[in-house]
Parts: sequence; C-alpha cells; structure tokens
Amino acid sequence: MCIWCHTRTMTWAGSRPSISTTSDPTIPSRNGGMCMHDEATVHYIDMMDQTTLGHRFLKVEFEIVPKIGWQIDPFGHSAVQAYLLSAEVGFDALYFSRIDYQDLTKRKDKKTLEVIWRGSKSLSSSSDVFTGIFPKDYEPPPGDFYFEVDDTSPVVQDDPLLFDYNVQERVNDFVAAAVSQANITRSNHIMFTMGTDFRYQYAKSWFRQLDKFIHYVNLDGRVNTFYSTPSIYTKAKHASNESWPLKTDDFFPYADGLNRYWTGYFTSRPALKGYIRVLSGYYLAARQLELLTSSRNKKGPTTDSLGDALALTQHHDAVTGTEKQHVANDYAKRLAIGYTEAERLVGKSLSYLAESAFGSGLSNTSTKFEQCLLINVTYCPSSELHLSSGKRLVVLVYNSLGWNREDVIRIPVASELVLVQDHEGTEIESQIIPIANASLDLRRTYVKAYTGNSPSMEPKFWLAFSVSVPPFGFSTYFITPTKEKGSKAIISDSYVPQENGISTIREVGSGNLRLKFDTEKGISYHYSNRRTSVNSSIEQSYLYYKGFDGSKTDMQSSGAYVFRPNGTVSVAPEINTPLAVYKGPILDEVHFKITPWIQQIVRAYKKKEHVEVEYIVGPIPIDDKVGKEVVTQFSTFMETNKTFYTDSNGRDFIKRIRDFRSDWELKVHEPVAGNYYPLNLGMFIKDKSTELSLLVDRAIGGSSILDGQVELMLHRRLLHDDGKGVDESLNETVCVNDKCDGLIVQGKFYLSVDPLGEGARWRRTTGQEIYSPLLLAFSEEEIGTKWTDKHITTLSLTGNSYKLPDNVALITLQSLEDGSVLLRLAHLYEVGEDKNLSVMASVNLKKLFKGNKIRGIKETSLTANQGRDEMEKNRLKWRIEGSDGLEGPVRGRPVDSSELVVELAPMEIRTFLLLFDSVSYDF
Repeated sequence: MCIWCHTRTMTWAGSRPSISTTSDPTIPSRNGGMCMHDEATVHYIDMMDQTTLGHRFLKVEFEIVPKIGWQIDPFGHSAVQAYLLSAEVGFDALYFSRIDYQDLTKRKDKKTLEVIWRGSKSLSSSSDVFTGIFPKDYEPPPGDFYFEVDDTSPVVQDDPLLFDYNVQERVNDFVAAAVSQANITRSNHIMFTMGTDFRYQYAKSWFRQLDKFIHYVNLDGRVNTFYSTPSIYTKAKHASNESWPLKTDDFFPYADGLNRYWTGYFTSRPALKGYIRVLSGYYLAARQLELLTSSRNKKGPTTDSLGDALALTQHHDAVTGTEKQHVANDYAKRLAIGYTEAERLVGKSLSYLAESAFGSGLSNTSTKFEQCLLINVTYCPSSELHLSSGKRLVVLVYNSLGWNREDVIRIPVASELVLVQDHEGTEIESQIIPIANASLDLRRTYVKAYTGNSPSMEPKFWLAFSVSVPPFGFSTYFITPTKEKGSKAIISDSYVPQENGISTIREVGSGNLRLKFDTEKGISYHYSNRRTSVNSSIEQSYLYYKGFDGSKTDMQSSGAYVFRPNGTVSVAPEINTPLAVYKGPILDEVHFKITPWIQQIVRAYKKKEHVEVEYIVGPIPIDDKVGKEVVTQFSTFMETNKTFYTDSNGRDFIKRIRDFRSDWELKVHEPVAGNYYPLNLGMFIKDKSTELSLLVDRAIGGSSILDGQVELMLHRRLLHDDGKGVDESLNETVCVNDKCDGLIVQGKFYLSVDPLGEGARWRRTTGQEIYSPLLLAFSEEEIGTKWTDKHITTLSLTGNSYKLPDNVALITLQSLEDGSVLLRLAHLYEVGEDKNLSVMASVNLKKLFKGNKIRGIKETSLTANQGRDEMEKNRLKWRIEGSDGLEGPVRGRPVDSSELVVELAPMEIRTFLLLFDSVSYDF
C-alpha cells in the first residue's frame, strides 16, 4: 500500500559520460492531480474532475503543465487511463509498475516493457501514449540500493584507508544492475526508480550515496549516470527513433503471484463506493446550479468542499476500500462535510430559480428547499412531517441531463390519503406501495447511526408517481393530504405468501415488459418484451465464496485487496422463496426474502423495458468464523463461448474471454478470481440473437464464470488480512447504542434483455440516468395559497426548444474562479456500437445556452490547462512496429466562433472554456 511514494530516477546511457542535474518543469508524481487515483473502481468523470482540479491549481499557482503520467501504485491499469487521462490531457508518456506477474515475465523476455498503448479503438492512433512498465515495482534495481538510515544495503565506502573500502565492488553492482535492465529494454536508455514506500524520511542518507554512485560510476566509464526525471527519460527514448510494440485493451486483472489476484477490492467497502458514486452525480448537478445562479460570484456556500472531498476519495487506497477503518471513516466525514455545504447551495439555487421570474435575488429568496440524502432508507423528514397541519408538500424535480426525462420517483409518506398534482395543478396518477419490513429495519438502524436520533414516527408507504422534467431544468409537483384517497391515487393490489408456504407462479408487468415468476425453481422467471419479441428464461441465485483464511501451507488469504475463494456455498431461499407481490398502474413489485440477511425487491415499471432489482445484504454472518464474499448470479441458456464484456471506468466496453489473455498464454491457477473484472457502468453477454445486460449503481466486481451466466459481487466480509498493506481485516461494522453489527448494504442493479445489436442504446441511456438521478428538493405551502403567485413551476436552460442529441451528454458545466465557464461534452457511443447512434453528433451552443451570449470560446485539453492546438502541437509522436502511420480517427471539426456548433465523433470528449456576459435562464 502506497501512503506516500517518494521516488528519484536515475538514467544511464551508452553515450559519452556526463552528469545531469537538470530540473524539468513537470510534475511527474501522481499525474499532477489531487491524488494518484485508482483505475478500477473510479468513474471516468471523477477521474477527470480530480485531475482537472490538480492541473488547474498547478497552472494558476506555478504556470506548470504536467507532461508525464505517473500511476506507479494502482493495482492494474485501465484503457481509459491510457487514452483519456494520458493522451487527452497531453501527456507524452505514462509510467507504472503493477501488471500481472505472468505478463511481466513475458514482457521481460520479449523486451516489451515499453509500448505504445492505444486505449480506444474509436479514437485510434490519436489516443496513443508511450507507456513504460517498471521491471521491479517502483523500487531500486536488484543489488542492494536502499539507503534509509536503518536500511542494511552496503554504503559506498570511498576512504581507501579504511578496511571496508568498496568503491569498485559497489560500482560493479551498479553497472551489473544497469546492464541487466538494459538487456530487457529497447534502446540504450534505462531508468532507475531510487526509492519506494516510506523512504526519504531522512533524505540526506539517500543523496549522499546517490552522489557517490553517480561520481564513481561515471569515472568507471561503462555507463553514463545522472539525476533525471521521467520527462527527460521520455525525450531520450523518443530521440532514439525506435519502433515500439502496440498494446490495446487494458491491464486487468492484476496478480502479483500465484493465487494472489487483486480483484477483491473491486467490491471492498461497497457502502463507501455507493456513497462516493451518489455524491459524484450530485456534484455534477450542483455545479450546474452554481453556474446558472451565479452563486460563485457572491458570498455563500460553494461546491468546492465537495469537489475536494470527491477528488481525495478517488485515491487508489480510498474508493478501492483498501484503507484502514478509521481512514475510511475520515473519507466519509469529509464527503459529508462537502455535501452539507453543497446541499445549502443547491437549496438556495433552486429557491432563486423558482422565484427569480418574480424579481427575487439569490440573497433574498423566501422559499426553503430541503433534500433527503437518506431517502434510500425511507427517511425523508419533509415528506413525513409536512403532510399535516393544513400544509401540502411541494416537490421540485431537477434534471441535470440534456434530454427530457420521463421517470418515476418514490417518496415515503405516512398516509395513503393523498393526491398528486403536476406543475399545472392537474391531478396525476399515483400509486401507494407498502414499505417492506426490511427497509424499515434498515431505517431504524441507519438513521440512528447517521443522525444520532430515532425519528418519532415512521412512514408506512412509498408514494410513486411519474414525472416529466425538461433538460437542464425542473418541474414542480404537489402532494396534498386529503380526507379521502385522491381519485387517481391507486393503492397497490397485494398478493402475500400463503401461510403454508405453497409456491405459486406470479406474473408482473403491465407494459411491454412481462416477468413470470416460478418460485418452485428458486428465483426463476421468464422475461418477455412485447415490443421487441424477446423471450428469455432467467434463473437468479445467491451464493457466497468462502474467503481463504491463509492458515495452511499457502499463507495468502482473501482480504481487502485479494480475492481468493475457498469453495462456494449456495444460499438457498427460505420456504421456497415466499413472495409478496404488489401491482399497480405505475409499477409492480415482487419482494423476496432469501434469508434473514439477504432480501431483494424486483420492480417492473409500466413505461420501462428493464428490470430494477433492489437488494439488501447483511449483516453477513460470521458465527462460523468464515469470511464470506456474496454474489448474485443470473443463468440463461445463451451460448456465449466464454465471452463477456465489461466497461472501462464507465466508458468503453472491453471484450473478455474466460481463462484467456490477449498478450500472453495464461496459466490458470484461480479460475474464479482470475476472471473477475471491475464494473463501473456494467457488463453484458450476447449470443447469435440476444444480449443480456446488467448495469450497476456503484463500482463492484463481476464476471461470467460459466457460459450463459453473469455474476456480480455485492458485499464482502472477511476475517483475515491479506498481507498487502492494510494490516487489518475487512470486517465492517455499524454501532448503534453500543451494539455493533456487520455492515448492511443496500443497492440496485438493472437488467435488460435486447435483440442482438440493440442493447447499447439501453446501456448508454440508462447508464447516464443511473449516474445522474433526478434531484429532489422539498418545500411546503399552506393549503389554499397559490404557489404560482410567487413561483414558476417548470424551467429549462434550453427553453424547452432544444435538447442534446441522444448520443451526447453534458458531463461538466462549471463556473471557474476567473469568471470563465468549463464545458465538457461527451459522445456516449463507440465506433460500431449502435447502427444509428455511433455516428458524428453536433451540439449547437447558441441553442443550448438560449438567451445567453457567448463572447469567447477556447477549446482546451481535457483538464483545461492548455489550448487543444497547443497540446496537439507539443505532444510527442511515436513510431509503432508494423504500422505505416497512415491510420487516423475521424474527429469533430474545430468550432467556428460565429456558428458555435460542436461536433463529436464516437467516444470523443471535447472541453471548452467559455466566456459569457452572464449565464441565466431565459424566462
């Protein structure tokens, strides 16, 4: 585990002896970001945001533009890191150390430790980056070159009068290490990383020895040695005019030895991963509102604290779940502090927008909007307490996406006697659904743990209703208590399990999607879609892998980093899985109690064509002293030929083949752990006629261990440390009133079966909606008053006349300190992914920012620290083995400042700095 990596580099060359102490105006360490982010469990938007924060700080404070990527410690490396966070930020090279031990051995033999990495098939050669892999972690070469004050390596004793004089011996050691590394490296330049974790605590002891090595090795004359930087080394490699092998896809999964696959951290600390993902989407929306209300130009709350906290938690020992418990607690605390300030900003911004057409300013609004971060565990004081005393609840629904949003929201209420009205005051259809006992149990524990208090009353129902919200705007809905149930408020029909436990077949789904359950076969159902004519039999099951305890001959245990299963145990449903079924005009729900510690709800919405599954897992029992790693599997009859597809940080999908690596002949020792991959968006399988896709709400691990099957790891609780640096078992607990139980995790995943070639549209659109859920804010008014006398009830940045193309997302809209506006637009599809949407798209900025004059526009690098033209001009171009250098991607054309139309090719992200006279809604 890398707490702080202080490394120095030394370069040797076969040319004339010389010593160089030249400083280089780059910050190679940690990429210049706020942290050295992880590459498996992070979303690409978070990677961009944290790197942008660091790059802009360096630019503003020091006029420095980093040119080198330095990802030396993350546990495997993603394609998105290569093309998006390296090539697209203007890096000349990317360096790291951790790749699979089998891959490392092969690369040493073939001299392919240094390659040109092409991370994106869509962006092709424009995404290439020179990539160097260290032959021995991020440490000095073999031969005893550690010089901390308490290290045991022989120092250079250069006083010939002393008995231990050893100059020539130490020079020979150094030269031997240089020659050895040169034999596995192309060209006559190598780099020594002189340091590692926890070194340079007393730097003088290091530099005294390094000075001596440089002096005496250069006197020896066989190699030329000097202090250097990765940037100087990269330029020397480029000047050698060598042709380099091409690398595609990524470097997952990572194993550093036999039975040591670092694939457990894909799921470790799932609650923290979920918290980070929720706040990431919230941060995107909050920055939009901060800009649209010009909040940054006035005194008051900002999004800065939340942005800082989110940046910090992208660290490779944060979101990964590989930190000690007290450190995880600190991360969560920082996120909570950041959210609290951003919540105040969002509330004030929404109040201003609702009132501004009536002359209110940001500082003198009268409406107070509250938000409910714990609504997932049924806790929302606004909806529970305000439906009384002659008041009605006002629900403002904000949409941070660039297209009109049709969705269903659910709010906990204490009574079924309500009616719901839309922004025009028309009563709309709503549905009352009883809250599951498991959800209320979760509420009782976690509301007390989070707030320190136990609410005096509990809601009894979910109130569900459909909403329609314009792009970058809001719509308002009203919930009014009544003496009798509203005419369009429908109480769900309920079908509870029979007392004798006899199973029955239940069919749910009133729209195109139909699910027919057969509980005599476990959680088994027939999935059918009337629109697409897809029919599929799916069997879902829960099981857990027993964590290897490391107590036998092989000491490697399963832990925070490492996934090492020691057999599987099926979790059989109790009493043939008794069902509680609730059906209504908006959605149907099927409640399963698999065991006392695993429960789930399957939802089928009338206007949606996918399945939503909400799960509650925990506390994982450990009475038997066995750690457990809980997964859910979906089995079908699809013929998938060992092949499945997983996302790279929420962007590109990468083809995976079970027990296979494209770069070397894999020796299989761990058939489960060695086939696990990180998921941030989801995964899918396909055969000759259909695709089955799963999307997730947070970073987790997933795989396809058998043909026609996919599995997701949802939770882990382990009793042994895996020896990789945490020095603590992954045994999370939650304490309330001095009683501590294992962590309970609640989350969602989404399933769709589509005709072959049609699944991408669902994955991309729904994936964006999962990342950026509708933002709900609550207020109240006295019954009998008229909200529209002082408020507008619907609003859109685009004036309801324009929306983004279906294949484009606005992923950043942010006000910067200098008054400029940071805008990022992303094409959502890869080349060939969808027959209609994998095409060039265009966005008209004049229509997007209707009524706001753009008086300046500059396209920049991804992190907005240099002009795009400047970046492309200065980046090094590399020769590739066997390439004629002619291939090139299609990119969007430069933006004409008079037309202001942005073109985006598949997978392209374009970044701009805009100058406005002001930014506001056109009322």
